[in-house]
Amino acid sequence: MFDRKETMIHIIQGQFEVSDRPGDIMTTVLGSCVAACLHDPVGRIGGMNHFLLPGSDPDDRTNVKYGAYSMEQLINAMLRAGAQRARIEAHLFGGANVVKGLGRIGDSNRVFATDFVRREGFALRTDDTGGIFGRRVRFDPITGRSEVRVLNAETPVVQQVERIVPRAIEPSGAVELF
Repeated sequence: MFDRKETMIHIIQGQFEVSDRPGDIMTTVLGSCVAACLHDPVGRIGGMNHFLLPGSDPDDRTNVKYGAYSMEQLINAMLRAGAQRARIEAHLFGGANVVKGLGRIGDSNRVFATDFVRREGFALRTDDTGGIFGRRVRFDPITGRSEVRVLNAETPVVQQVERIVPRAIEPSGAVELF
């Protein structure tokens, strides 16, 4: 699915990255955290973040662990790189409740991310959130294609899902779950 000449950009907790360079592939591993992958299909610009907690820190509005600040940083970086806000599409991953007894932070992150995307008016093209298993995500910021590997130690899960892109421009890709 991805080109052989890839430059891997690993996004860890509290980070984000934006790219318009062919061959860049953004990756992350998620449990209860959420990664938002934003993509401008016309501008061929995309980015990924990885946040740990929903909302914002009441004591520090610039805390990178929180979704509100992480989302704003990603959106602003995309706009500075030339993306058009009206064309931004969102792909959400993660938000699993992977550890019993740790609460439902995954659910809180998932709800926050989905609500944020809707409030901002972005088209939500992929929502692979929730459940009890972690995920490994690869995202091509140029095409908007994603690969998701469900991290289940007991049984490997293999499934392919094709994105439905209801617009006249060239489809920006597919989601493969494997």
